[in-house]
Amino acid sequence: MKQTILSCLAYFTVAFSTFAQWQPQLVQTDASFRAVSVASPDIAWIGGTKGTFVRTTDGGKTWQTGTVSDAQACDFRDVQAVDEQTAYLMSAGPAEKGQARIYKTTNGGQTWSLLYQTQQQGVFFDGIDFWDKQHGIVLSDPIDGKWFILTTDDGGQTWKQVPAGNLPPMQPNEAAFAASGTSLIVQGKRDAWIVSGGGTNGRVFHSKDRGQTWTVTNTPLPAGEATGLFGARFFSEKAGVVVGGNYKQEQQPGPNAAITRDGGQSWQLLAPTNPPGLKEAVALIPGDRLLAVGPSGTSLSADQGQTWQKLDNDGFHSLACAKGTCYAVGAKGKIAVQRFK
Repeated sequence: MKQTILSCLAYFTVAFSTFAQWQPQLVQTDASFRAVSVASPDIAWIGGTKGTFVRTTDGGKTWQTGTVSDAQACDFRDVQAVDEQTAYLMSAGPAEKGQARIYKTTNGGQTWSLLYQTQQQGVFFDGIDFWDKQHGIVLSDPIDGKWFILTTDDGGQTWKQVPAGNLPPMQPNEAAFAASGTSLIVQGKRDAWIVSGGGTNGRVFHSKDRGQTWTVTNTPLPAGEATGLFGARFFSEKAGVVVGGNYKQEQQPGPNAAITRDGGQSWQLLAPTNPPGLKEAVALIPGDRLLAVGPSGTSLSADQGQTWQKLDNDGFHSLACAKGTCYAVGAKGKIAVQRFK
């Protein structure tokens, strides 16, 4: 993210006047979606309930919908798109009920390989991400007061747990929200961030060595029961934004976004979004604009979050963008596409 953003009144007006509404997509499923990842403007993979995945390779002109074999009880809360043939799906849910799983396809979803499964009590996956085709990371809610984190350096064929001693202690009731697939994110070749809620304040955990060691920083955003940070996006090694709120009071006004310009060492509050309330995912679009989505609607900022413009009241759980083409997903088979210039 650039320090100086084009935010003069003329540009600001043009930016919003050229925005059209989200374009709903016709997809043959009523599965609910909280996971979307893009490999390019044309290639998007989506994960959902009932073991469902959805894929487009032509920018949303056509969609492929399928179900992973023997995974009908899985809720795919995160997905990693590699290319039009290759993707990973991560199932959230209690491991002791067989729902902590990682799948991979290399043939466009025709078949899926089960790469990892555990029934270890307390494991509940929240997010998965990859730095490159070989190096990836997956996050679970804490066990015995520490995050449960796995990493791979062979494209997901094997996974190794990060030693608990390398992780900072958690606050009471602190965990991650498996709400948008963006509570765990990576950037560049080695950086990773985790955002949390449920504790005394929203916190951001940072690793500079592909998840092997971690530090933690407080943010000015509130946390507590059902409250905290839900999503993050880093646009460079230094610049990133976190968003959140309360999932039991989705339209409750108040602070729900913060920014860092020093790699997460410090965080500054942004203006509350318009519409207000819970925001679960954020992205950067052309013109250095911020786009945030949540159950209460979509918000856009042309000045690094100092002000926000309401785009609509359409509720989405997550979004992913590539070169101005954005895909948003929500409940009951809801998928939409928008192209920003």
